[in-house]
Amino acid sequence: MSQSGKRYGKAIPRGLCLALSSVTLLFVMEGQAPAQSALTHHVRQDVASGHAQFLNPLPATQSLRLDIVLPLRDQAGLSRFLRQLYDPSSPSYRHFLTVSEFTAQFGPSQQDYDALTRYATSDGLQVVGGSRDGMDLQVEGPVAAIQTAFHVSMGAYQHPTENRTFYAPDREPTVGLPFPLWHVSGLDNYSIPHPMLVSKSDYAKAHGIDPESVVSRATTGSGPSGSFLGSDMRAAYYGTGALTGAGQNLGLLEYVGTDLDDLATYFNNVGQTNTVPITLLSTDGTSTSCVYSRGRRCDDTEQTLDMTQALGMAPGLASLVVYVGSTDTAILSAMTAHNPLPTTIGCSWGWTPADPSIDDPYFQRMAAQGQNFFAASGDYSTWTSSGNAEAWPADDAYVVSVGGTDLRTNGAAGSWASETAWADSGGGISPDKIGIPSWQQILGVINSSNKGSTIYRNGPDVSANSDFTFYVCADQTTSTANYYGGTSFAAPMWAGYMALVNEQAAANGNARLGFINPAIYPYGVGTGYGADFHDVTTGTSGSYSAVSGYDLVTGWGSPNGSGLINALAAMSTSPDFTITASPASVSVAQGSNGASTITTTVSGGFNSSIAFSTAGQPTGVTVTFSPASISGAGDSTMTMAVAPTTPTRTHTITITGTGGGTTHTATVSLTVTPVGAFTITASPNSFSVPQGAKGSSTFTTTIRTVGSGGFNSSIALSATGLPKGTTATFSPVAIAAPGSGTSNMTLKVGPSTAAGNYTVAVTGSGGGLTRTATLSLHVN
Repeated sequence: MSQSGKRYGKAIPRGLCLALSSVTLLFVMEGQAPAQSALTHHVRQDVASGHAQFLNPLPATQSLRLDIVLPLRDQAGLSRFLRQLYDPSSPSYRHFLTVSEFTAQFGPSQQDYDALTRYATSDGLQVVGGSRDGMDLQVEGPVAAIQTAFHVSMGAYQHPTENRTFYAPDREPTVGLPFPLWHVSGLDNYSIPHPMLVSKSDYAKAHGIDPESVVSRATTGSGPSGSFLGSDMRAAYYGTGALTGAGQNLGLLEYVGTDLDDLATYFNNVGQTNTVPITLLSTDGTSTSCVYSRGRRCDDTEQTLDMTQALGMAPGLASLVVYVGSTDTAILSAMTAHNPLPTTIGCSWGWTPADPSIDDPYFQRMAAQGQNFFAASGDYSTWTSSGNAEAWPADDAYVVSVGGTDLRTNGAAGSWASETAWADSGGGISPDKIGIPSWQQILGVINSSNKGSTIYRNGPDVSANSDFTFYVCADQTTSTANYYGGTSFAAPMWAGYMALVNEQAAANGNARLGFINPAIYPYGVGTGYGADFHDVTTGTSGSYSAVSGYDLVTGWGSPNGSGLINALAAMSTSPDFTITASPASVSVAQGSNGASTITTTVSGGFNSSIAFSTAGQPTGVTVTFSPASISGAGDSTMTMAVAPTTPTRTHTITITGTGGGTTHTATVSLTVTPVGAFTITASPNSFSVPQGAKGSSTFTTTIRTVGSGGFNSSIALSATGLPKGTTATFSPVAIAAPGSGTSNMTLKVGPSTAAGNYTVAVTGSGGGLTRTATLSLHVN
């Protein structure tokens, strides 16, 4: 039988109750659903074309770990929301969603998530991670189970451009679910992620030159041999101000773990102390450790330098979390659902996805939640569609692409002096054919001088020092000066700088910035551009040159001290408030009440009374607020009284706050669940006895109660309708909580009982409910 036949021909296991519950019925429906294709591509072009030589089927017992991603629930609605969120004229401007709010509005439903879980485990896959908030389910299992679940054949292939083999599916995966999946990460290892880092020796070898002739050594840094430290970059791009990133949470994306002893060595060698708490977080079971040992090599150069640049720029962060994983979706899932939420993120890695839209749901979620993702633009000049110069993820429309420059400063820990384009800065026109975003369509951005595209995404957006001028410690074996370079340094540098911006925004009473591209592009064509950025106008990388204004080598340039911070974090010019609901998802049984706390925060001196109202609640739900209005900032308890007749499904209630001529909204997802219930039966339920029989006649019947829908109460038993001369006793007299069980009812019919047909009612009472079973007594 084919795999599809096995999937759809599953029999109900022996012992499964034939009186199927709604959950079991849903499972059967899933098993019979027509095959659904995923919404993204999985088959590599080299596999589909036959360019990659097939070697052999992947062993059926080989274990793989996959990350199954569910699609967004309302892509069109999210797109509209993001346009309003980043439109300064919109009432929704920078009113970011919490993690739970995003899940309630745009994430997968609980029903779909549970259905996926049952589907995966039914084929022998083990759930090992993921979450509904993360929009993913991580599973692990043998190749045989994976092939059955996704209707693919896994094979080993010879890589066409690298001296190694890889595994991959032979066709697009399909599933027997009533909804499609977004993507299944981990089905291939065709593309191995690589750090956007380059050494002078590797660069020289590639260009056939002496490493010492690559560039002149830095001479104005605070590190050994005049090399730059992270603190030098802070001095050059920020200055001597008081901002440190206090209260801000920064995340770093890494595909390999690290050895924090290397970070300690760096700070010890340069005479500095790190006070920021650092967490190494495995997002999918990948080891967070990276230690050189006999028989095992692990290089943490990239991971360590990322931390030194972020910490050097923002030495007072509330936290720095290193998110380590083996698949992009697993890492991004954790970054969008973790508490505390990283609001500024650095990524110094590049990879080639099977489909460039795979990570879009996560990048869009970051924008909706007020997170900013900085991606290194690469170290091999002009972007290409494959190889080391591949752009991803730096050409995605919802990330900030960070290019490279060659920086000079006014002495150790000195101010910015000059800057030119780095000769290897990645940039150009999106090789992944990602459409040009609205903020690059602003008049004056793309012109004949920069040779940008008016059709596709251009990059980078911004830049910072990336030349071979840094001090680096790694692998507990080597500390180097002026040896490593790359946009790997620039991306975490910018992530640290954004922590300073968000700190200033908070001090000004404003929301954090979130995704900054919609803001910086208008600044770039505005009159204040020179105060916000260092415009890099000289130097060439590949096919493009630095020019005045925006260019495809350095973007808008590097940050100009506190100028850009003040522009981005400017004090609100008008009073305003925000409104949030916690929790944003509430489940209430029919006939019961639920509550959510409505919180208002104010900015710009807002001091008006805010009144609350609601819309969208179904018939049978009454909403009240206590208090009904708030003066400025505060909390109100929203109570939802659900009538017994309210439909059992999920309803979206919109809460509107109105005050000072301003209106803002929040939403609560109300799920109405069936009220707990129970049934009662008698077996046997019919007895016959001759009238006037000598002595009493005794009969026993079994009374059975079955609770459902979360019913949890004891049930008291009684009998009515007994004829004169007949008694009934129960053992036990009540069914103990949660309400499912049996009791023996004994009927004792005396000789004086008159002849006739009698109906005896057995009543069960518990949990505010009463249910009745009947039995027949015939006295002949």
